[in-house]
Amino acid sequence: MNPMEYPLQSLNARKEFIEIADEKDRDYWATRLGVSTEKLKSAIRAIQSMEFLQLKEYLAMEKIKSGTAYQHFLNA
Repeated sequence: MNPMEYPLQSLNARKEFIEIADEKDRDYWATRLGVSTEKLKSAIRAIQSMEFLQLKEYLAMEKIKSGTAYQHFLNA
């Protein structure tokens, strides 16, 4: 199979999923994402997904939303 013929299949094969049931796994992913384990669990509940890239994007948007420049823009 030529990977160029099936780019979506190749992309899907690389998805990383977070296993939050295991404490060591939770700690690893929280550290990798730069958040506490509680924030990680909260983000998983919020987006109802344990896929690493989705969580990374969600947490990045949350960080932007909590920034002072964004808050100033909202209040202007």
